Amino acid sequence: MVDVDSALRASAYSGKKRPKGKESKKEEVKSRKIEPFEPGEAFEKEKADAFSMWLVIAFGLAMGVFMRYVIMPTLTKPEAILWVLPVSLVVVLPTMHKLLIPNHWSDRYDNGNWFRASFLYIFSWLAISFLLVNPPLADIAPPTLANGIDIEENEAIQYVGWVDGTYTIALNQGYVDVVLGMAVRDNVDAENATVQVSFWKYGALVNELSNGTASDLTEARATFNSVNNSWISVDKLGNPVVIQHSEDIGLAWDLGSLTPGQYEIKVRLSEVGDPWDENVWEKTYKIAVVTVATA
Repeated sequence: MVDVDSALRASAYSGKKRPKGKESKKEEVKSRKIEPFEPGEAFEKEKADAFSMWLVIAFGLAMGVFMRYVIMPTLTKPEAILWVLPVSLVVVLPTMHKLLIPNHWSDRYDNGNWFRASFLYIFSWLAISFLLVNPPLADIAPPTLANGIDIEENEAIQYVGWVDGTYTIALNQGYVDVVLGMAVRDNVDAENATVQVSFWKYGALVNELSNGTASDLTEARATFNSVNNSWISVDKLGNPVVIQHSEDIGLAWDLGSLTPGQYEIKVRLSEVGDPWDENVWEKTYKIAVVTVATA
């Protein structure tokens, strides 16, 4: 059997390359001198590190609870203070250790302790924050569209694609009948999301397509289902890309006959959130209808 002292001496000698020349003897003598292992001192250092760990975790959790139940209710949307304040408090960790942990242990901390404590605090705060702002404890994420917009296939359409952020519909004739589709998605209850969709041409309102909860838009849902898999964009299995999950709510509207020009679809999705009264998502889709030369 090998005792602890022998093992420590062996590890001190291993992996060291002796220097050449006159300094080799001095270096060899120096390398043989190792600090004795003191179990009591090591035990006290372990206790100091344990106190630091639990103090930092408790501080991170407390900061997450404070931001969720004290700061967030005073806001109406995400603000920089929600992350600036917690992150800036990293600088108080050394002072906190000296105030709350007796000198017998706090005097043993070095720069390595502050580095580890900073990361542990940040991760503790992030972990409790994610738990407290997501379902089932809260909901700060607004409903969104599952995958943008799409239109039904039509023989008059030569091709469809995004050009410089504009949804471009190229025609082989002077007009086209367009059925527009989209799917509402939410992390809690997409049925109760309020859906406001309006159709514009050259900055003038043409038609307000919807203004109500997704569950009440029965006609738009029926129109989407009637299109089935006849959307322009489909995946390799032939499924529409505009809707990807069974929980997504598909909606579609017949925009009528469109001639070449510039159009817009303005979408506003909202819901009653927690802790905020309203979670809102808005986006404007630009649509360009153009004609292309055919052989």
